[in-house]
Amino acid sequence: MSVLLEFAMFPTSGDCREGSSVSRQVAKIINMIDHSGLPYQLTPMGTIVECESVKEALGIVERSYEQLEGCERVYSTIKLDIREGTIGRLKGKIASVEDKIGRSVHH
Repeated sequence: MSVLLEFAMFPTSGDCREGSSVSRQVAKIINMIDHSGLPYQLTPMGTIVECESVKEALGIVERSYEQLEGCERVYSTIKLDIREGTIGRLKGKIASVEDKIGRSVHH
């Protein structure tokens, strides 16, 4: 099974923000994901992580929230794409589109 988790999580309360910036808190989450060993892709609007199960994906969400311990309020969006029998979709889905248009779309 392959589960693509796309999510964004950040504090909305002033106690964990530096003005309008939340990058210090988001960096804690990305560091945890990086150390998990799971394939992931950071985007300007969130992060995509490839997991082997829904349980593993939800564990990443839970551990991400733990990185924001002490924040009064946290906002999160979560999307799951669950597919049986397919792995490597984080890069494979992009490669499929690139194949169809005949060129790389990475910048």
